[in-house]
Amino acid sequence: MLFDATLRRELARSFGATLVVILTIVITMMLIRTLGLAAGGSVAPEDVVLLLGYTALGHLPTMLALSLFVAVVVSLGRMYRDSEMAIWFASGLGLGRFVRPVLGMAWPVLVVVGALLLFVWPWGNQSSAELRSRYEQRSDLSRVAPGVFQSSRDGSRVFFVDRASREGVEGHNVFVLTRQPPLESVVSARSGQLLTEGADRVLQLDAGQRTETDSQTGVHTLSSFEQYRVVVGESAARQAEAAAPKALPTLALIREPTLRHQAELAWRFGLLLAAANLLLLGVGLAATPPRRATNWNLLLALLSFIVYFNLINLSQAWIASGKFGMGTALLVLHGGMFVLGLALIWWRDHAAVLRLLPRRAAA
Repeated sequence: MLFDATLRRELARSFGATLVVILTIVITMMLIRTLGLAAGGSVAPEDVVLLLGYTALGHLPTMLALSLFVAVVVSLGRMYRDSEMAIWFASGLGLGRFVRPVLGMAWPVLVVVGALLLFVWPWGNQSSAELRSRYEQRSDLSRVAPGVFQSSRDGSRVFFVDRASREGVEGHNVFVLTRQPPLESVVSARSGQLLTEGADRVLQLDAGQRTETDSQTGVHTLSSFEQYRVVVGESAARQAEAAAPKALPTLALIREPTLRHQAELAWRFGLLLAAANLLLLGVGLAATPPRRATNWNLLLALLSFIVYFNLINLSQAWIASGKFGMGTALLVLHGGMFVLGLALIWWRDHAAVLRLLPRRAAA
């Protein structure tokens, strides 16, 4: 039908343009944040692009849902302003008739959103966690680039290595500044190597000297050594911590329905349901007076998206704390939004009739 094809084509163009804009903004913000993590020593500089890709994949379902919502509001809003909606209404089409072409354009995107949430989201989170964990489990000395001062994770030590081996376990001309108030020590050595002793990683320094200063008493102590050892971190063979629920596959969450797992499932399924409900809300929120070219409907739509998304996160926290069950939260929140979307469309269709009822009653 001409009506369905025309509307789907315009919605597709608007969706593509909106997605490009949102992707550009979000990826730019993610890049700045990821570069900040790399500069702070939380991730390896060579993993910045890879971590950015994992993070973008994790946020892609939200961006797709928002792009669909904005595309519906913008496209139908333009039709209201250009009086195209008045022509369709005069032809006998109600606002509810617009739901079918909207869903016809959006269902492939909804399938992609579901696949991303159920499969790609946990994989991306797990891969990001592995990148960070692998970098954090590296020793403080192995993070040091030759000729560059590097702080330890807790900030209590500063390392400098003139030359380092390729394996990162041995360095030459090593400098270590340690602050443990009120004491401050400076250790310099001709060479150093990393050793594993029990649950600790030890930096063994050879042929050097150590200067210690007490800031309270002002006493300086200078000593020379043939061998000196400093604990620089936990053993790389430590046991891995339990994976966070957001990094677990969907089937694993279903098999172990703990409160935290149910909360994560509610978030994944909830965001998919929200993407569908937002289409109905967009059809109802797109109404704009044809003689007043304003963007209040778009601002209201964005506010509705923010509120809805925050309610999804809030319901996740409530399920994790045991205040609500997973089924109850999904039914109340998303079922309520579905009813609200249908009611808004019905009200838009019958607004003129409802305004005439008080006048007829008065007459």
